[in-house]
Amino acid sequence: MMTDGPLIVQSDKTLLLEIDHPLSDDCRHAIAPFAELERAPEHIHTYRVTPLGLWNARAAGHDAEFVVDALLKYSRYPVPHALLVDIAETMARYGRLRLLMHPTHGLVLESSDQTVLEEVLRSKKVQPLVGKRIDDDTVAVHPSERGHLKQVLLKLGWPAEDLAGYVDGEAHPIALADDSFELRPYQREAAEGFWHGGSGVVVLPCGAGKTIVGAAAMATAKATTLILVTNTVSARQWKAELLKRTTLTEEEIGEYSGARKEIRPVTIATYQVMTTKRQGTYAHLELFDARDWGLIIYDEVHLLPAPVFRFTADIQARRRLGLTATLVREDGMEGEVFSLIGPKRYDAPWKDIEAQGYIAPADCVEVRVTLPDHERMAYSMAEPEERYRMAATTSFKNRVVEKLVARHPDDHVLVIGQYLDQLDELSEHLQAPVITGQTPVKERERLFQSFREGETRVLVVSKVANFSVDLPEAGVAIQVSGTFGSRQEEAQRLGRVLRPKGDKRSAHFYTIVTRDTVDADFAAHRQRFLAEQGYAYRIVDADDLLYGQPTED
Repeated sequence: MMTDGPLIVQSDKTLLLEIDHPLSDDCRHAIAPFAELERAPEHIHTYRVTPLGLWNARAAGHDAEFVVDALLKYSRYPVPHALLVDIAETMARYGRLRLLMHPTHGLVLESSDQTVLEEVLRSKKVQPLVGKRIDDDTVAVHPSERGHLKQVLLKLGWPAEDLAGYVDGEAHPIALADDSFELRPYQREAAEGFWHGGSGVVVLPCGAGKTIVGAAAMATAKATTLILVTNTVSARQWKAELLKRTTLTEEEIGEYSGARKEIRPVTIATYQVMTTKRQGTYAHLELFDARDWGLIIYDEVHLLPAPVFRFTADIQARRRLGLTATLVREDGMEGEVFSLIGPKRYDAPWKDIEAQGYIAPADCVEVRVTLPDHERMAYSMAEPEERYRMAATTSFKNRVVEKLVARHPDDHVLVIGQYLDQLDELSEHLQAPVITGQTPVKERERLFQSFREGETRVLVVSKVANFSVDLPEAGVAIQVSGTFGSRQEEAQRLGRVLRPKGDKRSAHFYTIVTRDTVDADFAAHRQRFLAEQGYAYRIVDADDLLYGQPTED
């Protein structure tokens, strides 16, 4: 324990980190595997230690000694003994129950602690999922209930370690294209960490090459692969990348989307088509059974829709790889990802990848505007559900956007927002094309390509550009409105400009926020994940930006 460490550890499982302390970065890296950032104001960041965070750390190979040592090393004051005991006991719960393949009885649930097994078997939610008792420490499990049982056990506080193995699936020759590129060290580590664990999630910053990790996993599996992605544009980018980075040919890769229904050895399907309902049923979920898949990849796994979660519970014998820049889910379903896709197998801090030169450094600026008096009065009298839209779409933001675009005449600029009428208005002001969910896929692809090739310098985009859109030329992002307080959206939007630049210049990420409104409240919440990754927002007043030399608040 330090007498002047950067961390204050409290008995309610909150951790207070002093950001200005010289060891704050070291401390943040040390606690990142097991603690979640809750609040990130200027000087003191608040983290919380949760069971799920501890179990993810345990699954990643960290034991209780690792967690305790991190807390003791950086804590300014004595760490509450009861908290240390609780951490050790919580982490010891993971793996007390194990799913295994028994040579005679098939899938079984085994426990190293008979009392724990007795406890969970008394649960009415567990009883329908298991079969006969084999001995004091073992009970048979219905193979089709492997995923459902893991979900239930997690909610009971006894997460099962799944060691039951996986079917190989239908073999298919896939290899990385030797002469086109070499895996970066962290990409290799991520792919190997996933394969060693069998299933789970790889967390890498936007622009760090998550698709390459997926390709490396496919080359290891050498089996038919189903890839689930957010949209058709993303599906086609995945296909182009696989054709470039692997030995796969055009004929071996199918697209399963609203436009096409191709089932091939490697099939790329969109979440939208998988969750389309016809006469009350999900018409395309049979795609999971269309082939004997050896690997299923979930791109942007933090967006996984509930119906796909439900079906994923039935395919636990398949290897499953989740890819994401942030495991944050605003619906609180991180536990579903843990139990049905798998625990985190690899998680690289954004700043570490930046330090290696694989993503661009970023300057994050929050530009604060003030509502004009007449808009302020309308805002104060509006219903609560209308206030965010009013604050986020104030026309005063248009002038700020124009000024920011003018400040970066040599950069490719993305203007990103939530509300279509606001985006249309900005498109007119900037004389720039706009892409929304209503833009046909072919037109989206044409505009994105025009942006990549430099014909279009400024592009106005809705949330359709949040995910899996590869725009390496983008150097500036200006966010005018968002999905309320979504942390993962903030991370994804910053990610649009993090591709490394040829001249090593920094990326610029501007968020325009209306002060003294819910817009500012949501912005503070959105920034939490990036603060956890070490990004700090400079705050600039819009009036100074427009009429004088910008200064920080």
